Amino acid sequence: MRASLLSAVALLLPFTSISAQETGRAKTNAARTATVVLPDAVSWGPAPASLPAGVTASVLEGDPTKGKAFTMRLRMPDGYKIPPHFHPAMEHVTVVSGALKVGMSDRFDEGQMKTLPAGSFAAIPPRMHHYAMAQGETVIQLHGIGPWRIVYLNKADDPRTKSTRH
Repeated sequence: MRASLLSAVALLLPFTSISAQETGRAKTNAARTATVVLPDAVSWGPAPASLPAGVTASVLEGDPTKGKAFTMRLRMPDGYKIPPHFHPAMEHVTVVSGALKVGMSDRFDEGQMKTLPAGSFAAIPPRMHHYAMAQGETVIQLHGIGPWRIVYLNKADDPRTKSTRH
């Protein structure tokens, strides 16, 4: 009888362990959520004050001001320019629509810019000096690990130092 009881317990132990593992996985999955944003649900609002006037932004995931992963989009009108600058962290850029012209230098030179059409991707290393301009209405998606910051090479280009922002 004792041998039968031990055999039954031995048979049930693996199932108890599997059940506990499944419960742990269920709790872990319940704590995580997926972020899904359909194109018509993108909510546009003011862009960070560090960007020149005329652009709108949408944070799709995370918080670009925090030290965690984020994804945001910028919608720029035709001809919108971002003067020479750099970012302290890696910048990942995907062109969603329109085209983004980008130059890698300390000086804005439209003749040296490369056009990135919709669907293009760029990974710009920390502290790399660059500048950009929208060709047509352009939407880009930025993602990375925050906090997202932009440092202008010429302090006079920084909209935060100007008295008004349109």
